[in-house]
Amino acid sequence: MNIYGYIRVSTREQNEDRQLVALREVGVTDKFIFMDKQSGKDFNRPKYKQLLRKLKKDDLLYIKSIDRLGRNYEEILQQWRLLTKDKGVDIVVLDMPLLDTRRGKDLMGTFLSDIVLQVLSFVAENERTNIRQRQAEGIAAAKARGVKFGRPPNPLPVNFHEAYQRWKFGEITGTAAAKLCGMPLATFRYRAEIYKNAKIL
Repeated sequence: MNIYGYIRVSTREQNEDRQLVALREVGVTDKFIFMDKQSGKDFNRPKYKQLLRKLKKDDLLYIKSIDRLGRNYEEILQQWRLLTKDKGVDIVVLDMPLLDTRRGKDLMGTFLSDIVLQVLSFVAENERTNIRQRQAEGIAAAKARGVKFGRPPNPLPVNFHEAYQRWKFGEITGTAAAKLCGMPLATFRYRAEIYKNAKIL
């Protein structure tokens, strides 16, 4: 029997030390710890796939918390069944003692473990959905306050007004006006629309 640990952090900037310490405390050696630095939205992760290939029947896998395994409700359940039922691996979730498949191998133990797993998986995915919603609401509120996102537009060339006027009154084509301003035609038309709407003229 080999003892493995799995760590996941969402970004390269996030710190994995807490998870590492927890796994070392239960006796997982560094060479048996697999770590991914990417989102938990799915299981298409290189180190997790490598871990799956290594795990054999009766091996033991430690993870710090259920959301380190993943954040997609259906896929967490699917992977849990793959590991415990198909591969015959035991899993211990350190933050949730009820999720320890070494205990309660009888029907009641499995039933309780399944209920807890489903609730926690739902909570993990729900939190991910809430984060996305909060981000979208924050962006919308900022836009409503007039906050601009992205790069500020380049200042208009000094001859823009003159080129715009000549184009507006049909003296020159849009292509010629854009060329005078040193910008692509699409950019000229876009800036001209903003110029008009701003009622600068």
